[in-house]
Amino acid sequence: MQKENNKLNFVFFGTPDVASETLEILKQNGYLPSLIITSPDKPQGRKMIVTPPPVKTWAIENNIPYIQPDKITKEEININEQNIQFFLVVAYGKILPEEIINMPKLGSINIHYSLLPKYRGASPVESAILNEENETGVSIQKMVYKMDAGDILAQEKTEIYPDENAPKLRKRLIEIGSKLLVKILPDFIDEKIKSEKQDENLVTHCKKIKKEDGLVDLESESSNILYNKFRAYYGWPRIFFFKENKRMIITDASLIDNNFVIKSILPEGKKEIDYSIYKKTNLLKY
Repeated sequence: MQKENNKLNFVFFGTPDVASETLEILKQNGYLPSLIITSPDKPQGRKMIVTPPPVKTWAIENNIPYIQPDKITKEEININEQNIQFFLVVAYGKILPEEIINMPKLGSINIHYSLLPKYRGASPVESAILNEENETGVSIQKMVYKMDAGDILAQEKTEIYPDENAPKLRKRLIEIGSKLLVKILPDFIDEKIKSEKQDENLVTHCKKIKKEDGLVDLESESSNILYNKFRAYYGWPRIFFFKENKRMIITDASLIDNNFVIKSILPEGKKEIDYSIYKKTNLLKY
């Protein structure tokens, strides 16, 4: 099984943790890319330290050739397309030109973490939670030069648990998507899968999340909305409010008897503290 899988010749495009975690699951099932294409190193954190993307780190650890082009052109990636069966794209972070998408014999495929055509775009996991969906899933699509609009090769649904936050849900979806891909790859390579077009009448979109999306209004927003935002933005950008021009990050919260209950906060420039203590002492000097 391992030797047969390794005969596959595909290129992997991806950048963040979600992509490196997918690579690890593929590796466990005997599928390794011939080449990895990822984004350039970028400054990160308060000190703006130049940091490699997780996929580059994974490539180095697993001795897989990689490149980090600034622009995606045939000249930049310099691939002999006749030897490549397909491209696999997972959270690469850049739009691929049509000529790149169509380079390999079997084209390019993508793992998207929603039940397409629902939630095309950059934040399908967060959007499902924000909109109080009871279920979501994974779609494996044949890529076209239009955002998440390709024909569906396979889908799998899963429940969204009431208290599940975005990082936990994403982790489950990564595993579901990777296993689904492994399941369909043999038939995909043999061109035995009958793809299904997306219903354009059912399309919804989701935007890229920004830091300011985490700002909440504890007075005007309902408990359900606040809790959904807490779950969706857990990890980043996290939800926060301002008190005397100081940002207060809500680090732990629950929905109890339909009431949004804050358990702890992180005042700007301070240490995390129990919210009940903060309220009792009006800890502006903390």
